[in-house]
Amino acid sequence: MSETGYDKKLAKEAGEIARLLSYVLILFASVGLFLAAAGIPTSRFERLGAGAFPKIVFAGIALMAVVAIIDALRKIPSDAYGRFAAQTCAWARRSYLVFVTLAALAVYLILIPLLGFSIASFLFILGVELVLMPRRPATMLIAVIVAVVFSFGLNWLFAEVFNVFLPRGVL
Repeated sequence: MSETGYDKKLAKEAGEIARLLSYVLILFASVGLFLAAAGIPTSRFERLGAGAFPKIVFAGIALMAVVAIIDALRKIPSDAYGRFAAQTCAWARRSYLVFVTLAALAVYLILIPLLGFSIASFLFILGVELVLMPRRPATMLIAVIVAVVFSFGLNWLFAEVFNVFLPRGVL
């Protein structure tokens, strides 16, 4: 284990468990889509019906997911499941900027209809840059210029050159 608390072996085990969880989600989704494809109406002129091909594809995906689940279960040591939550929390702490950026993106998408593209984009770009960039006077000036160019400048470009009007907002 290193000084930062990052252990490659434990991280690999947590990655295998996360991969196992994704296989389980794929299995559930493919089974659900297989059942939904069974509801596609059939024609009396076709032997297999319109839902046959999607059912074959989703059955194949489900079968591959089952094989992958069995393989993943074989690779994961039994004591790794107990450490998974702790490893996941440690990963989330190490990757907090990803979550900050995703939260800013969610707020940006909510604000576009209210503030319009230009203002919402300016706030989003400037905010993310201030979080991710070092805070020195030169970088702050660059952040403001980039935010203006990619918000108001992009809006001007679309409106004047392409005749496409981006959302203006209600405010």
